[in-house]
Amino acid sequence: MQEELIARVPEFVSIKDQKMRQKAIACWLEAMAIGGWEIDDLEKIPFTLLIPNTRISFLAHTRAVTQVALRSAQVLQDFYAREYTIDWDALTAGALLHDIGKLLEYERVKGEVVKSESGKLLRHPFSGAGLAVKNELPDKVVHIVATHAKEGDSGYRCPEAVIVHHADFMNFEPLKSL
Repeated sequence: MQEELIARVPEFVSIKDQKMRQKAIACWLEAMAIGGWEIDDLEKIPFTLLIPNTRISFLAHTRAVTQVALRSAQVLQDFYAREYTIDWDALTAGALLHDIGKLLEYERVKGEVVKSESGKLLRHPFSGAGLAVKNELPDKVVHIVATHAKEGDSGYRCPEAVIVHHADFMNFEPLKSL
């Protein structure tokens, strides 16, 4: 299943550190297993339950956020390299994992994707960060996952977390107003 996941999410190969790449992939596979999702479900699960009948899948959203984050980071690095440097592997892994907790937050009931009992108690930044810790991803990746949504608004975000946060909302906000 790992090869099929990489084929559907080619951004994994952008993570140069092979150990980090393997841990990020393992995190996805574990989330899928715990949530009871198959590889084909990734293109059917809505990326959000806040937009009724959205046609945007979990997979499309995750890939789009990752690509927006990487391209935005390149522009920022081009202009601000003397101020800070981007940890490209952490940025990529964090973007790929930012919503991984949704595979636990959601469940399928009678063919419909709804909030799970777990999801009612723990929003995806919490469950996603827990999965990242369990899969021994670096603290910076856990930080990106934990702070990418509103839960991170009142605290510190490293530059990579700021980028993923804004990339996520750049992909969400225009769609909710349609």
